[in-house]
Amino acid sequence: MTTRIAPFLPFARPDIGEEEIAEVVDALRSGWVTTGPKTKKFESDFALFLGGEVEAIAVNSATAGLHLALEALGVGPGDEVITTTHTFTATAEVARYLGAEPVLVDIERDTLCMDPAQAERAVTPRTKALLPVHFAGRAAPMDRIADIAHRHGLAVVEDAAHALPATQAGKLIGSLASDATVFSFYANKTITTGEGGMLVTRRPDLARRARVMRLHGMSREAFDRFTAKTPSWYYEIVAPGFKYNMTDVAAAMGIHQLRRANLFLARRASIAARYDAAFATLPVQLPPHAPRGDVHSWHLYVVQVMPSSPVSRDEFIERLFAMNIGCSVHYIPLHAHPYWRARYSLTPEMFPVSEEVSRRSVSLPLYTRMTDDDVERVIDAVKVVLTR
Repeated sequence: MTTRIAPFLPFARPDIGEEEIAEVVDALRSGWVTTGPKTKKFESDFALFLGGEVEAIAVNSATAGLHLALEALGVGPGDEVITTTHTFTATAEVARYLGAEPVLVDIERDTLCMDPAQAERAVTPRTKALLPVHFAGRAAPMDRIADIAHRHGLAVVEDAAHALPATQAGKLIGSLASDATVFSFYANKTITTGEGGMLVTRRPDLARRARVMRLHGMSREAFDRFTAKTPSWYYEIVAPGFKYNMTDVAAAMGIHQLRRANLFLARRASIAARYDAAFATLPVQLPPHAPRGDVHSWHLYVVQVMPSSPVSRDEFIERLFAMNIGCSVHYIPLHAHPYWRARYSLTPEMFPVSEEVSRRSVSLPLYTRMTDDDVERVIDAVKVVLTR
């Protein structure tokens, strides 16, 4: 008799419906597969989703959006941008693209987001912007960060790659008073376009600059030139821009993903609640929740393996994979990577909270295509591994 082995349960999987597929097919049949009418609709829909008081600029990645935001703010050589070590490298590398220096600070233990007190201590006359990260879908303490920015005359750009549709103080991330906010639509995010991102801003000057710079610094976009009813071949290069535009094929997915964002959120929150209840008595620290009245987007469900656990964090991961359950780690902090460590002489002692959290963290599967049986399978596996 053979023993049936359960199929591999991935860490993440996109939720693509027939509406997305039909919209992509429509884009392909329309003849507009690069930036065109579907991208414009996705931008308009996204701005309305956030309340209609921002402009939305679709780009081919959140990295591109962060780069455009800092460039539009005039960040350049000699400037400093304060962000957290507990993030993906894109958050910091965009400052280096512009010749500026990212200044890394530790995280708060109770939010796992940038520690505002440490951020303020890091401010110097060279500081140009604060770049907080909404970790795992739990909003950073933006009220304190905004206060620091106001008192020191700094710009604020939010890395909201994890944060659709999270809220802070009852307002959707992306609708706050920050200079710019950037979302990610990568394959494992809360909504996806495969690859893609959205820069949103209340500032018309930043929006104008970002639109020009996302497509080679051209004074007119291709869609506007190629659909005009009169000769419109003329354009000017007004700056050395980038190739950061979103395609209509990607935007076609985004139009329908956005319509399902709140349904996706409800399912993610339901899975997170089941995990919370199941793991409450196990030797793990559960993820920080949003404050009462606010929304956590639950992009990630990150537990921290406690010292009292019968297995180490690495053993925990190995055991889950042996049971055909995928998981990940968010994050190996920037100060642990060779480039950042060497360039800025960083040591673990400089970031004690991030260092401890990163060595204990495991991100468990959390995505809308998980069935109830999938969720129960993860719960059972975690209990087997962590129960003596």
